[in-house]
Amino acid sequence: MRAFIFAAGLGTRLKPFTEHHPKALVPVCGVPMLQRVILKLKNAGIKDFVINVHHFAQQIIDFLAQNDNFGVNILISHEVEHPMETGGALLYAANLFKGEEPILIHNADILTDFDVNEMLAKHEKYGADATLLVAHRESSRQIYFDRNTHVLHGWRNLKTGESIPENFTDYDDYDSCAFGGVHIINPSVLQEIRHYATTDVFPIFPFYLSAISRLKIVSFMPEKPYNWFDIGKPETLQKAEDSLRLLEHEK
Repeated sequence: MRAFIFAAGLGTRLKPFTEHHPKALVPVCGVPMLQRVILKLKNAGIKDFVINVHHFAQQIIDFLAQNDNFGVNILISHEVEHPMETGGALLYAANLFKGEEPILIHNADILTDFDVNEMLAKHEKYGADATLLVAHRESSRQIYFDRNTHVLHGWRNLKTGESIPENFTDYDDYDSCAFGGVHIINPSVLQEIRHYATTDVFPIFPFYLSAISRLKIVSFMPEKPYNWFDIGKPETLQKAEDSLRLLEHEK
């Protein structure tokens, strides 16, 4: 398995740090987030990485060089003109993924410690095209999976009532979840994304919803308790730091 880390975002919610630094280098208990994600995936056995950059790109490139890429192989996908969002970024970097190994995609602002290899095992067991880390978590945007097959069936915005597909209404018949910012795709999905794209800047999740009838997209919930934090804003960053300090104290 290979990894693609999203590290190009502007991080507007983390100002003033991101006025002078990329969001991916925000420290959590003194350790930059990008370093934490790389080492987590390296410890799971992943050796080949692609990382996209845009905002203060050179800082990330220099940071990786100064740390000898943390002992793994890293290719940089430099979005020079503008950040391309998650779908556009993946398509822009597609030529950097060689071979048929699955690709694990991880947001640089997600701090979590679940077992990555458990996720890969489920991806392979279910013969999935894509596998999404999900949780029963409060969110205004919910995704719905079959309770038996774990296959994606729909999406709903709880605030606006919008649903995808438009005729998707049997919400109570499905398992309602929130997406956790980590997913695995087969390389064949890249071609599907290429057919879907009408612009070079677009998010990945609408693509998944558009492909419900063509691709097998399944949910993954770790069997063991795990920590998960979106450190993209000051209050959640503080929660992550408080929790890490508590965990270290308990060791």
